Amino acid sequence: MSDSKNQGLSPLIRGLMCVAIGAIIWFIPAPAGVTAQAWGLLAIFIATIAGFILQPMPIGAIALIALTLLPILGIMKTGEALAGFSNTTIWLIVSAFMFAEGFIKTGLGKRISYMLLSKFGSSTLRVAYVMSAADFVIAPFTPSNTARGGGIIFPIVRSITAAVGSDVDKKTNMRTGAFLMFSAYAAVITSACIFLTGASNNVLCNTLAQQIFGTSIGWGDWFLACIIPGLILTVATPYILYKLINPELKNTPETQELARRELAEMGPMSSKEIILSFIFVIALIMWATGSYHGIDSAFVALLGLSAMLLTGILDWSDVAHQHAAWDVLVWMGVLVNMAAFLSKFGLMKWFADVMAAQFAGMEWIMMLVVLSIIYTFAHYLLASNSAHIMALFAAFATILVAAGAPVLGVLILFGALCNSASFLTHYGCGVTPIFFGAGFMGQGEWWKIGFIITVLHVIVWMGVGLPVMKVIGML
Repeated sequence: MSDSKNQGLSPLIRGLMCVAIGAIIWFIPAPAGVTAQAWGLLAIFIATIAGFILQPMPIGAIALIALTLLPILGIMKTGEALAGFSNTTIWLIVSAFMFAEGFIKTGLGKRISYMLLSKFGSSTLRVAYVMSAADFVIAPFTPSNTARGGGIIFPIVRSITAAVGSDVDKKTNMRTGAFLMFSAYAAVITSACIFLTGASNNVLCNTLAQQIFGTSIGWGDWFLACIIPGLILTVATPYILYKLINPELKNTPETQELARRELAEMGPMSSKEIILSFIFVIALIMWATGSYHGIDSAFVALLGLSAMLLTGILDWSDVAHQHAAWDVLVWMGVLVNMAAFLSKFGLMKWFADVMAAQFAGMEWIMMLVVLSIIYTFAHYLLASNSAHIMALFAAFATILVAAGAPVLGVLILFGALCNSASFLTHYGCGVTPIFFGAGFMGQGEWWKIGFIITVLHVIVWMGVGLPVMKVIGML
């Protein structure tokens, strides 16, 4: 989350605000039809989400404190409070973080990008498409926008901007730098929309789908639903950004020369890069064909991680030092478990019944369009895709499912739209401040262009995504 959202508020004040939110809900009498146990869990859950938004301390620490409170306040037994850590989908995320480390450590991610740039990077617009293609290839194995965008894509784009003379300090070729940075950022976000394993919040959607709705979103299901609208966005977004930003430089032969120099410096593919490529392809095939062989996606990811350890691509210190992965394990294990028990205690059904009454007489397809727009632009109030999912995903999906909407299509759509909402602000998700921080665009311009691209995404998801899901039987 960007600190700009909390300027003037000390960690203590932010922490007290979270406690106050939880306490207010706790002491409000539970509505008719809701047990005291469910209401108490809701109070802790909402206070935890507030903590994720306000961040008085790291979110992993907030999650652990919330977990500790559950047995103390008599809401859950200790074993129940810890049950979330056995969730297989969370282990899929942890393992896939290690895939990202493999791409970075071996240099395979950079090699793929530079190979494409050396062949096709002759113009500014083509560079944008090449970065989109590179991110598309890498995205299925890097379920962290921050790791993929910040660790692989951003350093390459930063080198390109320097090579073509875009300099923030000298204010030279600023629009060219702005176009290259925002289009690369858009590539990262759009790839996250397409692949279930393209962002950790996508996998969080799947976990909530299993826990609350009893539905598992397969890797192939997500891909089939999102590939057509995703490819349309992949093609359309750079062109629209090109027209909006109008970079000074149209041709960039320097980019191809830079890529060739970098490839020459890297030398031929190492044995570890070759081995990782094989692991990459095999895992991708197993994920894509999961509905046929029935092997759990998390187990496939663990097999890949084990193969990387056995072949020396990673060593245990690489795994142990992946703080982001273990952080996700902690906070997601706690939050997903709380969400599951909210459903088990009957709160989600009560909420769906109450909200469905408010939309009485409206067709579910119209409800889907209206709620999708609200769901997307509510991201202005949030600074984390994971917080967005935890705060709104299950609640909005529950309303629609209660109204008769097919559950799988609704869940995938809301999962994709959360990524699309990342464009709205300069703190939209974890990787956004990295690209914004390059300094080629001011906050106002970023918000304006981000709004336009978000509207484009919503139009494509509503106009193309929904019909595609209808054709393949998900809606």
